[in-house]
Amino acid sequence: MARCSGITRAGTACKGTPIDGSTYCYVHDPAYAEARRRHGQRGGRRGGRGRPQAELVNIKGRLEDLVEGVLGGAVDRSDAAVVGQLLNTYIRAVSVELKVREQLEILERLEMLEEAAEAREGFGA
Repeated sequence: MARCSGITRAGTACKGTPIDGSTYCYVHDPAYAEARRRHGQRGGRRGGRGRPQAELVNIKGRLEDLVEGVLGGAVDRSDAAVVGQLLNTYIRAVSVELKVREQLEILERLEMLEEAAEAREGFGA
């Protein structure tokens, strides 16, 4: 079975299967460079995963401070209960944000696979 003529970032020969009519796989074929670039830009616009994680660390610190305040008598228990509920709502919002990001990432990967499959079919037709 034929192998892609491309070289990986590690400097080794690509083990991918070439697209019909080409000596390269989808990842290395120069004809698909623009499509790969577009997919890369979309991924970059989504942003990193660091922000929600940093928010969760911040919330955890606030909850710890709130607990210490209640136990030390500096924060009223009823005020702490309301703040705790608000922080819980915030945590749920961050969780939903993470789930949406994951779903968008999966959809983009699926689109790339579909485009690659269509390209392979187009070369074979």
